[in-house]
Amino acid sequence: MADTQSTTINAHAIRLHDYGGPEVLRYEEVAVPPPGPGEVRIANRAVGLNFIDVYQRSGVYKAASLPLVLGGEGAGVVESVGEGVAGLAPGDRVAYVLGDGAYAQVRLAPAARLVKIPETIDDKTAAAMMLKGMTVQYLLRRTYPVSPGTTILFHAAAGGVGLIFGQWARHLGAVTIGTVSSPAKAELALAHGFDHVIDYSREDFVARTREITGGKGVDVVYDSVGKDTFPASLDCVKPRGLWVTFGQSSGMVPPFPPTLLSSKGSLFMTRPSLAHYTGTREDLVETAADLFSAVGSGIVTIRVDNEYPLADAARAHADLEARRTTGSTVLIP
Repeated sequence: MADTQSTTINAHAIRLHDYGGPEVLRYEEVAVPPPGPGEVRIANRAVGLNFIDVYQRSGVYKAASLPLVLGGEGAGVVESVGEGVAGLAPGDRVAYVLGDGAYAQVRLAPAARLVKIPETIDDKTAAAMMLKGMTVQYLLRRTYPVSPGTTILFHAAAGGVGLIFGQWARHLGAVTIGTVSSPAKAELALAHGFDHVIDYSREDFVARTREITGGKGVDVVYDSVGKDTFPASLDCVKPRGLWVTFGQSSGMVPPFPPTLLSSKGSLFMTRPSLAHYTGTREDLVETAADLFSAVGSGIVTIRVDNEYPLADAARAHADLEARRTTGSTVLIP
């Protein structure tokens, strides 16, 4: 039954009026109306910070219109529900990954895109794990079905996605090679399941990957770095292997001719996105359930290393871009 007592309330949010650096983020009061049909109003308890937020803020990914409330990942408590919503009620703890709107104290969200948080998982962990964890789930389970003995090169191994990936891939029996930018990050990646870690500030990651694999190369490269690791990543893949480019923290991969993939060994390439792997309600629920199971059973431990007040989102963005963070980061409304 709909909550007929709900009224418009005022709450603070981080809004984007113009594209640019972290300084363009504004902490403003906004009006949040009652939920409409199929909607839920959520009081956010924690919001996840991701590099896609930087892409949106800087204009790499442009919004349909501005101003925009940034952020796609969060966890909170249902305040009220709109007409036609079944299975959710005020007081339920929920998590989500949506296109925007998460950098807010209170928000509206489509009920069909929410999942209930198990009692064993706290709000900060849930907010930090949804986008990164479900990304790891599709990368390991569906983009390339990883199995015992699969050889993998994973860039940015000490990041939020990388630390989840290393643990889960180890559980699946893969042989994992990670790249990092410092000795401290190398230690972190090794502690989270990676078999080999390459500090690319000191070593040539192509030569070292070839050495580790006995000259064969890896079955699959997972690359969220982009410009700085291209085309070198291709030289790490064995013939008929797969290059998965799923982000561009250093900038976009430049245009290249398809014949480059042929010359490097008849390689396959894909550019996946979470939206396409969780596009249906069934896919969303199955992906989240697999992630919750991995975390709940101890296969994966989520590191929330960085925490900022929501009002300090600009500082959080600056630290993320400067690679001063490890693990996951949350904003607290």
